[in-house]
Amino acid sequence: MLYERCRYVQNSGKQSRWVDEIKRDKKEEIMSELNLSTIEAASMVDARGSACPGPLLEAKKGIGKVKVGEVLEIFSNDSGTRTDVPAWAKKVGHEYLGFLEVDGYDKHYVRRKK
Repeated sequence: MLYERCRYVQNSGKQSRWVDEIKRDKKEEIMSELNLSTIEAASMVDARGSACPGPLLEAKKGIGKVKVGEVLEIFSNDSGTRTDVPAWAKKVGHEYLGFLEVDGYDKHYVRRKK
């Protein structure tokens, strides 16, 4: 049995990371770790104060401003963004890297893949 699973892990302080894992016959292997606080985004959209679907619409507009392989950073304080942006990124073929909680809002990171 082989399937992919992603989960968000918060460490002490402000350091957080998105961990990609692969499960094989109940044995868990961590494939890669990414320290989100070190990512240099090519562009940022500020959707703080915007309710659903505002942050997602801003992300859709913003991803067009970055080149393939670059990262878009999305600021949002809407809790729905935590599920909306990852689902959208997966649906359209981009890579959702995760999010950081910072001073009452989240910073989401999406790598443009196409």
